[in-house]
Amino acid sequence: MNWSQAITDYQHYLKIERGLSKNSIENYSYDIKKLIKHLEAHNISCSPISIDNDIIKQFIYKISTTIKPRSQGRLISGLRNFFDYLVFENYRESNPMDLIESPKIGRKLPDTLSVSDIDLLINNINLKYEYNGINLGERNRAIIETLYSCGLRVSELIELKLSDLFFEEGFIKVTGKGNKQRFVPIGDTTQGYIQTWRGYRNDIAIEANSKDILFLNYKGKKLTRAMIFTIIRQLVEKSGLKKTVSPHTFRHSFATHLLENGADLRAIQMMLGHESITTTEVYMHVDRSYLSDVLNKFHPRK
Repeated sequence: MNWSQAITDYQHYLKIERGLSKNSIENYSYDIKKLIKHLEAHNISCSPISIDNDIIKQFIYKISTTIKPRSQGRLISGLRNFFDYLVFENYRESNPMDLIESPKIGRKLPDTLSVSDIDLLINNINLKYEYNGINLGERNRAIIETLYSCGLRVSELIELKLSDLFFEEGFIKVTGKGNKQRFVPIGDTTQGYIQTWRGYRNDIAIEANSKDILFLNYKGKKLTRAMIFTIIRQLVEKSGLKKTVSPHTFRHSFATHLLENGADLRAIQMMLGHESITTTEVYMHVDRSYLSDVLNKFHPRK
């Protein structure tokens, strides 16, 4: 088995057996391609079956000088999963990553925006902004409001469909990682912004494969992740906000504000689509006062 065939088989496994998204599969593949590039650069001849622990350690040591510990840890995890797959399929007897430890890194607390920051950004959206005769200002407001009010990942936002909107019931259907679906509550304000955008959306000549997509560009195509980042970056610059803001910042802010206002951690987990409550617990570190409030409210000897 050569590297090309191993990657193809692994990608098929990730898609069919684990149900991962295209972005996740590309990220896993990228880790393997980095290793291959290292082997080629150093004229090391080996296959996915014959590569050993010593070669892997050389690669990890080399790359550790160019990437941060968090990225290094993700790379090691990705390679470990790849070789686990080869062991599972009986291509190898052991995983060459078994004796390689990930670097110790501190838990990174999410960046968040305050409610006033959110208001500042939304108030600075030019609702009259048009391109090629299409009003995109109302679209941008609906995008920002939906990211924040529903706590969506950027990939979930750009895939949101008209058929996913259940406004009478007060929910939207979100397709998350691994194509897992969940229903997320949506408030009246966000519904109103989306409905306004839908009125302008009707003016667009929409491509056949994007007929059901909610957020479109002026050509009637689905927005890209890069376009969402650009919209946010330009809005942050216009607002004069001296913070690093990405689409995920709105998701973090959504969870943090819910927690600060007394929401149950399990409910936040369900709305965010976290498979494990451990992932959601990072927000407990953002607002430590929440723990004191819980103790004072519920413990008999407060």
